[in-house]
Amino acid sequence: MIKSATLGLLFCLMNLFWIKAEQLYVNPRTGNDINSGTKIQPLKNLSEAARRVNLNKEKGETTIILSEGIHILTQTVLFNNDKYSFTNRLVIRAEIMPDDADWAPNKMPVVITAAPLEPGIGGEEAKGIQPEVSHVTIEGLRFTGSPDYTYLDSNNLRRSYPIWRDGKNLDDLLVTQCLFAGNVDVLPLHVGVIANGYGLVIDHCVFFNCKIPVVFWKNDGKKGSRSVMRHSLVYGGYFCGVWTTQGTNGDDFDFHHNIIANTSTIWIREKGSTRKYKASDCIFVNYNKLAGYGSGPLSDSDATSTDFLEMKNVQTTGNVIIEKDQSKRNYLQLAEGSEGSKLNAGLFKK
Repeated sequence: MIKSATLGLLFCLMNLFWIKAEQLYVNPRTGNDINSGTKIQPLKNLSEAARRVNLNKEKGETTIILSEGIHILTQTVLFNNDKYSFTNRLVIRAEIMPDDADWAPNKMPVVITAAPLEPGIGGEEAKGIQPEVSHVTIEGLRFTGSPDYTYLDSNNLRRSYPIWRDGKNLDDLLVTQCLFAGNVDVLPLHVGVIANGYGLVIDHCVFFNCKIPVVFWKNDGKKGSRSVMRHSLVYGGYFCGVWTTQGTNGDDFDFHHNIIANTSTIWIREKGSTRKYKASDCIFVNYNKLAGYGSGPLSDSDATSTDFLEMKNVQTTGNVIIEKDQSKRNYLQLAEGSEGSKLNAGLFKK
């Protein structure tokens, strides 16, 4: 009887450990969505991983590991099982990370949003990964623009949002060591990351030729974690380098060690915003306007006063050069000898 009880306790503990260490592998080349999801029997699609995660109501962390290759999202990948904590997170990550010794740019999993367009504000929207839960990390992935043309006509837009969070009460979304690359003519990337709620942290990311890299959107007006943009490189933002709204309190926003270059407007605020912000240890060069207002997807921006922005140790002259040699480890990041190399802005943390 004692032996049976001991065995039962052991199985229970083993089960709890398995739940805490929930792990699913996704490989678009060798995977199959009827597989178990282990490394040797991976799933094929991220959407199937999300379906399984949403069904598992047991508390504990989840890690979804994407192999190198092309991950095509033919539907929005929604995570809505809000069971996570700051320490037991939902992590969606690359199998090989930029700081790993055997990493190279071609080893980054490429995520393409080809989800059906849905009605949105001022046109239609295609959303890629949608984490409608708190305590999420997305790391080491490369996101492209949408194969849909941006303009429908003079009154409507088609827009691609690789990462979207809608919930205004959600908290703690870390996007780190990710590359967002678009092309205004054939693969437009409207906004790399757009998130309501609190605690959106953009860390060591690269945004190359995106219309708008990141929008720190609205929240429910209560309390939440600080939002952050740090050690990130924005190059070729053909609308702006960063967008903040009334929901992004300047006292709860940390902006430092970023490079924004060859960009139309550095900082866009929601029209009517009275928030004040601080930027430290940054480079802002080769831009048309330092600040402007935006009011929606079809709006342009007129230059505004910069008295809302306190800049400390911000360089506004010089040239930022991007490495275009695809064989180089720093491809689409700062070229050797470029301005800003001491800021440690880009995919590498080490």
